[in-house]
Amino acid sequence: MASNNKFFDNFVSKTKIYMIIIAILLIVLCVIKPVCIIPAILIYVAIFVYTLWTDNKRKAEISEQIKELNFNVDKVSKRSLINSPFPLLIAETNGNVIWKNAKFVQEFNHFDMDKFLGEFLKDIKLEIENNEKIKNNKIETRTVIDKKKYKVIGEYIRTKTTDKKQEKEYMATLYFLDETEKEKLAEDYENSRVCVGVVKIDNYEETMQRIEDEDQSQIVAKIEKNIYDWANEIKGLIVKSERDTFVIVCEEQDLEKLKEDKFSILDTIKGINMPEKVQATLSISFSSEGEDNYQKLKNAKAGIDIALGRGGDQAVVREDGKYTFFGGRTEELEKRTKVKARMVAQALEEVMMSSDKIFIMGHSNGDMDSMGSSLGIYRMAKTLDKDAYIVNETYGMSLEKFIETINEDESYDEVFITKSEAVEMVDSNSLVIVVDTNKKSYVEAPELLEKTNRIVVIDHHRMSTEYIENPILSFQEVYASSAAELVTELIVYSKNDIKLTSLEVESLYAGIMMDTKNFTFKTGVRTFEAAAYLRRCGVDIIKVKKWFQSDFITYTTISEIVSRAEVVFDNIAIAVYDKDDENANIIGAKAADTLLTISDISASFVIGIHGKKVFVSGRSIGDVNVQVILEKMGGGGHITLAGAQIQGKSVQDVKDELLKNINDYFVESI
Repeated sequence: MASNNKFFDNFVSKTKIYMIIIAILLIVLCVIKPVCIIPAILIYVAIFVYTLWTDNKRKAEISEQIKELNFNVDKVSKRSLINSPFPLLIAETNGNVIWKNAKFVQEFNHFDMDKFLGEFLKDIKLEIENNEKIKNNKIETRTVIDKKKYKVIGEYIRTKTTDKKQEKEYMATLYFLDETEKEKLAEDYENSRVCVGVVKIDNYEETMQRIEDEDQSQIVAKIEKNIYDWANEIKGLIVKSERDTFVIVCEEQDLEKLKEDKFSILDTIKGINMPEKVQATLSISFSSEGEDNYQKLKNAKAGIDIALGRGGDQAVVREDGKYTFFGGRTEELEKRTKVKARMVAQALEEVMMSSDKIFIMGHSNGDMDSMGSSLGIYRMAKTLDKDAYIVNETYGMSLEKFIETINEDESYDEVFITKSEAVEMVDSNSLVIVVDTNKKSYVEAPELLEKTNRIVVIDHHRMSTEYIENPILSFQEVYASSAAELVTELIVYSKNDIKLTSLEVESLYAGIMMDTKNFTFKTGVRTFEAAAYLRRCGVDIIKVKKWFQSDFITYTTISEIVSRAEVVFDNIAIAVYDKDDENANIIGAKAADTLLTISDISASFVIGIHGKKVFVSGRSIGDVNVQVILEKMGGGGHITLAGAQIQGKSVQDVKDELLKNINDYFVESI
């Protein structure tokens, strides 16, 4: 139709040109021969009349063609609408249905569409109003009708209203595209994706050493039978790759079943009767991430390291870049063999010898454990005649008296450096040793981790999802009471004769005392052996106790917090310290410790605030795993001691979230 109009316009413009040319020629003829004026006028009038007649005739022919073309287009359009292979609806957003095609009636004749359309058109109106803000008259949404999934597309116009105050209404043309089969295929594809898992028997060597030879094969057979039966239940393919390790391949839908079942195989293995008070446990890791199955296997193996770093007896699932944990509620078993401590001590000294400078740091807002273990590692480095520095510029209230003591000792004047000084001094051949934490975001100077690949981690906390990746050496032992205990063992097994100063001995002893609450929590044989070694080195117990003394104001504050505590779930104490205090985390930790001294209290949580940060300190006598509860809030720790820091939330919001997590913990335990 547009081309016909263009042709007509061109035709008319050419006729005008011709008429002008004829007029000019006749005028020239009349000037030359005046006698031709009258004939010229008659001729021009005749030509003009003829031109008008032909133009009108041409217009009529073109108009007739256009009418016929419009009729044919309308006819085709109507037939397309009526015979559309998709359900089609024309309706107003006030619920008034203008028209629906035969396919719509056929598709939904068994469904109560009147009730559905009333609500659906309200939703369409909301989408239209949102579209108007971006000036888009297209509609695209999804809905479910009679268990079928539909994609709804279309366009809309605004209907005219005489009353300006009347609410806006719209008329929309909507196509319903059935995507049920497409969605099912996509779901089937997702469910059939391959997942790779690794199953490892915890402490296999130590467990076998504690079982009589004649019982070993029978115990191993029981464990393996349960593992194979479990894999068979989910239709997984399982292969034993090592004496204590299995690789399992299954589909995504099978992994979902395992998650729903909360990996009951963990409890099954723990339920096997074992002699000599030995308990068998598993560590399990699954991954569905990776471009190929080999990459998925690598991710699963990395997950096993996390599970073992968190104490074992748990399952780790990695999906969409996130880790989900199952189990891990029991206390970690102490490893009685000291082979690893001896090997790490020798390896650490070799790494130190090959490094130009050594930087030691703990977690931010350091405590006696991080400080004591830092000083122990410092003395190891100085024994090897290496340049070593402790990076520390933040510390909590619990370190005030210790810092006063160390400031009086001139030999440590150049040992402690700030974060900015460390960043300027570090290079690619420097060694960074992290103690008492494995979280990248918790270290005193995270920037140092980016400056060198030579990193060593010494920690006793359960491994978090933010763990420091690919250290050249790691001494991650969650059974240990403290980082100070681990460092003391490294000093004991060093090939060199390390002479600790009295201040270093006392700081290591204080670190163990602090994390064990005066040797009452999380203590094993090796904890007392480390403490005994330090006592032989000459610990002034009175001086150490003075470091932990609270001033009268702090003691009064803690008493007020304890007095306001409330008991939930019969044996869980929760208290709130709502004063904005820079020492809120330290005061909260001490208050949580005090709450545990009350009878019938199995676990305690204290919430404090400083600026935009909310702190949660969790403590337990071992019946409740506070680490699992606070991990959901971005925190970490271990079963009896954990903490979390939350940004941008109110104290009440944090308390509500904490209560929900505690409730979930007990529900999942059923």
